[in-house]
Amino acid sequence: MKSPLRILHLEDDVMDTDLLRAMLEMDKIVAAVERVETREQFLRALEAGGYDLVISDYSLPSFDGLTALSLARELMPSVPFILFSGTIGEEAAIESLRNGATDYVLKQRPERLVTSMRRALREFEDRRRRQQAEEALREREEFFRLISENVTDLIAVVDLDGRRVYNSPSYEALLGDPAKLLGTDSFEEIHPEDRERIRRVFREMVASGVGQRAEFRFLLKDGTVRYIESQVSAMRDRNGKVTNVIVVSRDVTERKNAEEQIREQAALLDKAQDAICVTDMEQRILYWNRSAEALYGWTAAESLGQYANELLFKNDSSRQMEALKSLISIREWKGDLHQVTKHGTEIIVESRWTLVHDNEGKPKAILVINTDITEKKKLESQFFRSQRLENIGMLASGIAHDLNNVLAPIMMAVPMLRENVTELADRNMLDMLDRSARRGAELVQQILSFARGVEGEHKLIQPRHLLADLEKMIRETFPKSIQFQKNIDPNLRPIHGNPTQIHQVLLNLGVNARDAMPNGGTLAILAENARFEEPQVRRHAGVKAGPFVVLRVVDTGTGIPPELLERIFEPFFTTKEPGKGTGLGLATVRGILKNHGGFVEVKSEVGKGTSFRICLPAAEPQSSQTTFIKAAELPVGHGELVLVVDDEEAIQQIARATLENFGYRVISANNGAEALAVYKQHGNEVKAVILDSMMPFMDGAATIRALREIAPRLRIVGVSGLSVDDEISTGAGGVQAFLTKPYTAQDLLLKLHVVLQTE
Repeated sequence: MKSPLRILHLEDDVMDTDLLRAMLEMDKIVAAVERVETREQFLRALEAGGYDLVISDYSLPSFDGLTALSLARELMPSVPFILFSGTIGEEAAIESLRNGATDYVLKQRPERLVTSMRRALREFEDRRRRQQAEEALREREEFFRLISENVTDLIAVVDLDGRRVYNSPSYEALLGDPAKLLGTDSFEEIHPEDRERIRRVFREMVASGVGQRAEFRFLLKDGTVRYIESQVSAMRDRNGKVTNVIVVSRDVTERKNAEEQIREQAALLDKAQDAICVTDMEQRILYWNRSAEALYGWTAAESLGQYANELLFKNDSSRQMEALKSLISIREWKGDLHQVTKHGTEIIVESRWTLVHDNEGKPKAILVINTDITEKKKLESQFFRSQRLENIGMLASGIAHDLNNVLAPIMMAVPMLRENVTELADRNMLDMLDRSARRGAELVQQILSFARGVEGEHKLIQPRHLLADLEKMIRETFPKSIQFQKNIDPNLRPIHGNPTQIHQVLLNLGVNARDAMPNGGTLAILAENARFEEPQVRRHAGVKAGPFVVLRVVDTGTGIPPELLERIFEPFFTTKEPGKGTGLGLATVRGILKNHGGFVEVKSEVGKGTSFRICLPAAEPQSSQTTFIKAAELPVGHGELVLVVDDEEAIQQIARATLENFGYRVISANNGAEALAVYKQHGNEVKAVILDSMMPFMDGAATIRALREIAPRLRIVGVSGLSVDDEISTGAGGVQAFLTKPYTAQDLLLKLHVVLQTE
């Protein structure tokens, strides 16, 4: 709502004020009229202010209109003043107008008062606006003057021919007195090599009226070159026509020199082999050298402005936060970080971080120098792995003898016990005991094979038999929540290989499948014949094209994440909880298959399951025609005296019982020294010696040498917990035959029979 007009009425007659109010109301002018009639009242009202109009009578008892006009012009000079009187003459009226009255109206013609008021207020408003505009113009001119005189930028106004109309005082440092530059050619100081280009930019700007930005050089009179950055804009008249051009320039020589220095330093940094980057405190990348481009795959244009913590880190955020805390605390940090490249490859870098401060000592940026040590770490890992494997080999060699000593009596005792057992349940129990003992012996051999690189004996194998044994073990030992399925080609070809090792491959994959289905699922074994051509086997080193037997172990378990598929065959890599997996299983699988000329492939989908595809070269067609002859009856002795030398009493006893049951006489000794004494006591009556290689006091090799000195033609069967014993040789001066623990009664009897028959 518009505020009412405030009118100060100097009048001694109340009726005249009422008349004024009535006229204003008739004319629909909303106004608040305040009447005063004495000088004192009038002065107080003027000093209080806030009035839009003063209407004054000319003649008052103690006051007059001209005096009132003088006071009003002094205290409220801009407020309109109208004389409204019935006694003012023409001369007095003219004098009042000359002294600043806006108008005068005779009371005899009151209808003119409202018109006069409107005109007075309109003129007052126009005058006020004009004064405001003039004041604003003065302020803008003063503002522009202060800016142009105090700013370091170069401000110039030139006409359409490029001649200077105005130059700011800042020009003095470069071109001398600005006053002397007026009217001169503004292109004169521009370097000759840049001049024509800048003239062209100037003409384009004048023609189009669109501002332009340009960089050029000033060539000063003393030969100095200064680099200038300019923005030119058009100045237009009220009709929009370009009249002048304003040029705001800045001397950027120092910045250019600094940029050149930075470029030179950057060129040196680009030659560095390390990846170097600079980030702000929020880790936005500010600098990225060429080695960083080569290492990570992102170009400088792609990386600048990106957050390093989002670009380079995937799963090592805690390590990164640790680095930042250390950096802020001690101003530098050094350590290894796991990062990712543009293509998702995980790398390991040795990272050195240094905190950069500004002139006030506040942290400004972070200098990061990264060295790719991925291959170094792999080599270290391989070295540590080989050391670990060597230690395992030493450990396995050390305990294999003891383990086999434990298993040997069981394996020899089972056949003897079976002869005395008639109940089917008891026979089944013995069969299970025999299988468990054999499996334990095979596991010992498998560890030795993996740790020492011993391949074992290869022979013709029918995979169906191995798969049948695996099926039996799965059905007997796996949880009932795991359903077993099989699909085996009835014409499955045989293969050449080590049955123990191939069985271990299938067992490892079966156990892994079981562990991947803690809540149950389906485990399927499939077997078929296939033929692979050269393109299909090219990516598998050492594998030749030809007929293959393909075995598949498929589960519906948890699956393997894609990022882990490439690592599952690494030795000691496992996703199982500590104590539930060594990480040797799949490494063993791949090693065994490689030694057999085959390969393994895996497909997996998280939440759906995993499929392992085992591919082994099939045997030659003629090999598949091999007939299997029924084992002959075990040979028996004819009272020959046999010396059994072993530090394990259980093995002595079971060997004695076995040999005596098959017609031999037996004497025994606990070590090499005792064996020599026993042999000397019985002399040539001893027909053969069964001798353990690892015994206290006097080992097998020393015992053999001592026996050979006494009886060079003595028949000796060497026994060891290792498949190969470097200390015991076969042939002249060594042993005639060799048994590997744990051995069966059949193995013992056959070896002894062959040795005794040898001349």
